[in-house]
Amino acid sequence: MNDINSFLSRLNSTINFSTILPEIILIVGLITIVITDLVNKGKNAIFLYKIFLISTLVSMGILFYQLISVIAFEDLYTNNIFNNLFRFFILICSFISVLLSVDYVLCSKISLAEFPLFKISAGLGGMILSCATNLITIYVSLEFLALSSCFLSGYTKRDIRSNEASMKFLLMSGASSSSLLYGFSLLYGFSDGQVQLDNIIDKISFSQYLPIICISAAFILAGTAFKLSLFPFHQWTPDVYEGSPTRVVAFFSVTSKVAALSLFTRLFRLIFPYLSNEWHIVVELLAISSMILGNLIAVTQRSFKRMLAYSSISQIGYVMIGILAADLENGYASMLTYTFIYIFMNLGTFARITPFSLRTGTNNIRDYAGLYMKDPVLTFSLVLCLLSLGGIPPLSGFFGKHYLFWHGWKAGLYISVTVALVTSVISIYYYLKIIKLMLTKTTNLVDTLKTYEKQKSLVSSVISTKLKSSVEMAMILCALASTLSGLFMDPIIKITRNTFF
Repeated sequence: MNDINSFLSRLNSTINFSTILPEIILIVGLITIVITDLVNKGKNAIFLYKIFLISTLVSMGILFYQLISVIAFEDLYTNNIFNNLFRFFILICSFISVLLSVDYVLCSKISLAEFPLFKISAGLGGMILSCATNLITIYVSLEFLALSSCFLSGYTKRDIRSNEASMKFLLMSGASSSSLLYGFSLLYGFSDGQVQLDNIIDKISFSQYLPIICISAAFILAGTAFKLSLFPFHQWTPDVYEGSPTRVVAFFSVTSKVAALSLFTRLFRLIFPYLSNEWHIVVELLAISSMILGNLIAVTQRSFKRMLAYSSISQIGYVMIGILAADLENGYASMLTYTFIYIFMNLGTFARITPFSLRTGTNNIRDYAGLYMKDPVLTFSLVLCLLSLGGIPPLSGFFGKHYLFWHGWKAGLYISVTVALVTSVISIYYYLKIIKLMLTKTTNLVDTLKTYEKQKSLVSSVISTKLKSSVEMAMILCALASTLSGLFMDPIIKITRNTFF
């Protein structure tokens, strides 16, 4: 008994439970969902999602209070701002994506409890990954996020495309994790068995083991580049986006990227400060290649989801400019600011193509022809999100890109910023091509209109008013954030400054 008490006292002294309270709330919500589903034997599915939403909102409230407290006592707790911001971003992704998922799960007539369970698991993995400073914790939380996302990708088991996407996701995720783990093992071995990032820096001799450290950095860079979908480690992204359910793609297209960004910045900022010139050059080349390749291939795509996949590859190239341009004055402010805006722009786009794909069963871009005649509200909101992704003023995407590129230019990244500006113009072309198709294409619409209205009435008979209001709530939230958050750039930038570790 004394041994147990001493163990608990040591555990309490090493872990600040108030810091991990948001994760504890999500774990309680996960357990509640499992128990409720067992008691109700799969009935009352709406209640399961209410539990998820309530636990997520409570976690967001607690984390927001912690974030405000950190900012109020900036001199004492500056190190927590970066972690809390990324954890808050992941909670936002989880909350909005679940609002979009309820009607899909009910209409698909498949397992109801597993869907929010996997989403909570993925969110927990991403949140822990965003604040982990231990090699073991980083790897376990990364696998927790990857496997949960893989299960979500193959959620529609009767769909061959979903099975294919899940298999490709699993294989690519395994390859990237093995590369990352090999890089970790080299650091572990040459730092006398240290797993804490701070201790690795103190124990390892950079002058003596420089070749080994360079090899470790290369493997870690390759592993994280897989998660970020940076060129040339992007191969899995278009196929997984195409085959996975649209609601699932909306979730892990932002959640996995946010968590991987947090991991990348922490590892390379803390462990490889003496190799900053080397990894900066490599990452800049990867970012430039991602921007060029992502935008050029996106122009040729016929599937909306594949187009968004290549668009996300180019977008992550833009974000890497903020990481490369981090300085003592602004920290990672430009990267965090654009990531925050990108979450709403990307989820807002998926919030609008999801009802269309559910009603028509297609993701082909040409099927969006004449959409303004079928659903003017959906068309207008989709136009706003696409223009914001393209960086058209006065939408939020313009202000985010302006701050990101200007910060990169001041840091001397002239080639990267020039390529980013040129490729942004290319992205505007294929976004405007879709907008033109929706607004001006008027031929052969009679049969399409009848099919659309028939499918719309069938879906409406299945989806209740509460479910439709949840989708509309997500659409309104994303529309407001992706169009108006640019007006509040100053307070956002103020929060994201001084976010070094």
